[in-house]
Amino acid sequence: MSPVSRRTFLAAAGGTALVLGVVPGFRRLRVLTGEAAEIEREAGRLNAFVSIDASGKVTLVTHRAEMGQGAYSVVPQMLAEELEVDYATVEIVVAEGDSARYGSQITGGSSTVRGSLTQLLVAGATARDLLVRAAAQRWGVPPAECRAERGTVVHPASTRRAGYGELVADAARLEPAPKVPLKPRARYTVIGKSLPRRDLPAKVNGSAVFGLDFRLPGMQFAVVERSPRFVGRVKRFDATASLKVPGVTKVVKVERDVFGHRREGVAVVATNTWAAIQGRRALEVEWDDGDAPAVDTETLYARMREAVRSPGNHFRSQGAASVALERATDVLDVTYETPYQAHACMEPLNCVAHVTADSAEIWGPIQGPDWVRGHLADALGLPLEKVRVHMTFLGGGFGRKAFTDWTHEAAMVSKAVGGPVQVVWTREDDLTQGPFRPGMVYRCRGAVANGRVLAFEGTMAGQNMNAQEPGSDPRAFNRDVVEGIHEGWFDAIGHWRFGDAPLEAPIPVMWWRSVYSSTNAFAYESFVDELAAKAGVDPFTFRRRHLRDARVTALLDRLAQVSGWDGRAKGQGYGLALTHCFGSSAGHVVKVRRAGSGVAIERVWSVIDCGLAVNPDGVKAQVEGSVVMALAAACTHEMTFAGGVAAKRNFDAYRLPLLRDVPPIEVHVLESEHPPGGAGEPGLPGVAPALCNAIADLAGTRIRRLPFDLARI
Repeated sequence: MSPVSRRTFLAAAGGTALVLGVVPGFRRLRVLTGEAAEIEREAGRLNAFVSIDASGKVTLVTHRAEMGQGAYSVVPQMLAEELEVDYATVEIVVAEGDSARYGSQITGGSSTVRGSLTQLLVAGATARDLLVRAAAQRWGVPPAECRAERGTVVHPASTRRAGYGELVADAARLEPAPKVPLKPRARYTVIGKSLPRRDLPAKVNGSAVFGLDFRLPGMQFAVVERSPRFVGRVKRFDATASLKVPGVTKVVKVERDVFGHRREGVAVVATNTWAAIQGRRALEVEWDDGDAPAVDTETLYARMREAVRSPGNHFRSQGAASVALERATDVLDVTYETPYQAHACMEPLNCVAHVTADSAEIWGPIQGPDWVRGHLADALGLPLEKVRVHMTFLGGGFGRKAFTDWTHEAAMVSKAVGGPVQVVWTREDDLTQGPFRPGMVYRCRGAVANGRVLAFEGTMAGQNMNAQEPGSDPRAFNRDVVEGIHEGWFDAIGHWRFGDAPLEAPIPVMWWRSVYSSTNAFAYESFVDELAAKAGVDPFTFRRRHLRDARVTALLDRLAQVSGWDGRAKGQGYGLALTHCFGSSAGHVVKVRRAGSGVAIERVWSVIDCGLAVNPDGVKAQVEGSVVMALAAACTHEMTFAGGVAAKRNFDAYRLPLLRDVPPIEVHVLESEHPPGGAGEPGLPGVAPALCNAIADLAGTRIRRLPFDLARI
C-alpha cells in the first residue's frame, strides 16, 4: 500500500501482464501489454489500471487518498466483485497526481465510492470476460460453458481449470468486448459485505507511512514563521540567534499561495525538526501588517446579525413568501449562529518537497494530488510532466489537505535551499493559520397553518468560501445557501425563499467536513422543530407530512423504530434531525438526560441511506466518526479572533472530545438498490440540531448559538 511511480508499476507488470486502462468518462477500455502499455501511459490516454501478471497477482492502482475512510478496502471490493478474485489478495498501489490519466483525484465530497463504482465494475468484468474467453479458446469450448471463480476459470463439464496467471498472455491478445453485462446485485458476493479493513494492520504495527514518516536521503527539516494576521508581509528579519542553534543550516524568506494571495513567511531549515523549531523561537521577525483589519469575533458576528436583517440576494424562491409572512398572524422569527472551526486533523500539515532547476517532486498527506500538481507547475513555471506528486497515508483531512497552499510553500522552501526538505506545521501553526470553516448567522422566518408550513424564509450571512480569489466579488451570491436540505421541502411548502448576505473579512475560509451542510442543517433543522412545536405536531409526523419520498419515509420509519420514538413521552429529552447531502440521507435521534445543572447525552441513534453500501461496517465507522466530530463542533469547538489573530492555539483551548465524552452511538445502514451516495460527510450535519432539539424537549430551553456547554443548560 505504498506509493509507487508509474514506471515502477509498469516495469513490475512486465510483458506478460494484462493491463486495463479506463479512459476519463469510462467510455471505453483498452487492453495493453508491456511496451505498448508504457507508450499509452506516457501519452496520457489511460486513466485507471488493473494489472494481472503471470503469477496471477492482481494489482490495482487507486487514484484517491486513504485518510481513514477505508478507501483501500472498498476500492478492491468493487474490483473483486466482477473480477472474481479474493479481495484480500488484490495488491494496492497509489497513483501519482495526474488528472489526464485518472480524471479527478480529489478525495472529498464523499466521492471515493460514488466516483469509482461503475469504473471498477466495468474494468473487473471486462478483464474477467477476456480471461474466460482465453480459457474457452484454449480448451475449444464455448465461453458460455466456462465461468470464473476465485482467480481461476473453470469448465465444469470437463473439470478443467486454469489460473488467471496461466491465461493472461492469451487474454492480452484478444479484443475486449465493447460492453460486458454486469452482475445483478442479487448475485453480489463481495460488495455489501463488511470485510476487514486492509489498511489497519499497517497502522497497528507501525509500518504505515504517513506524511510525517516519509524520508528522503539528505533531507532537511523546516518550520516556517508566518504572520498571525493572515495578510502580513515580512518587513525585516534577523536570523543571527537562529543560526546559532545547533543543527540550523539556513533561514530564508518564503511565500505560499492562499487563494491567489501571496502570504510571506520565514523558514528555518535544520538537520532535524526540533532544531528547526528551536531556531524559529530564536528568530526575530518584524511584520508589515499595519493595513490588516484588526477583526475580532464579536465584530464579525455583529456585522452578520445586522446583515441578516437587511435585504439580501435571493437565490431560490417559490410563491410569495414575503407576502405570506406579512399576512400571517403568528410568525416565528429567530436567528441561529454557528462558529468558525479549525480542521484540527490529528496529523498536522506536513510536506516533503524536492525542487530542482527543471523538476519538482512532492510527497505528503495530500487529498488533491492533481490540484497540487497543476498549481506547482504554474507556480514554478515547469511543464506539467516535470512535476510529480505522491500521496502517503493521511492522518485526517476534512478538506484542509485538499488545498494547495502548504505544498506550494514546501516547494518554495526546497527551491530556496536547493535540496529535499520536509516542512512541518506545529499544532499551533495548524490551528491558527486557517483556512477555517466560516462562521455563520441565519435568520429564519416561518408560519404554520393546519399543521403544515405555510411560508418559510431563510437568510444566511457569512463569508463565501467560493469568492476569495483576486478579482472575485466577495459579495457574490453564495449558491450553497440551501445545501443539506431535502429537495422534498421545496415541493411541499407553497411559499419559500432563501437569501444570502455575504460578509467581507480577511480570514481565509474553506471546506470543512460536509461543507455548508454542517452549518445550514443546524439552523434549518432546528427551525423545522420549532415550527413543528408551533403547529402542535410531533417532529416525526411533521416531517412525514412534508417529505413524501418513499426513501425518506423508510428512513424515518427505521429511525423511529430503533430509537423507540413512538414509545417515548414528550419531555423525556428526545430530538430528531434529518438531512441530505452528497447523495445520501441521514437521520439522527439524540436522547439527553439531566446531569447536575446541565444535561448529558445518553445515546445517539443514526440511520443512513447511502444507496448501495459497499462495506456496511465502513459506512458505520464513517457515521460514528461524523457524530463525534459533530458533537465536538456543537459543544466545544470554536475558533475565535482578537486583533485579527486566531486566539486558540492548541488543544488546551480547542479541546477535543475524550472517550469519556462520547455517548453510545448506534448506527443503522439501510439496504438499498439505489446507486451509492456518500458516507464520510452526510452523517455529520444533523447531529447538532438533533441534540439541540432534544435539549428543548427535555428542558424547554432552545439553543440557537453554537457552541454551548452541556454542563450549563
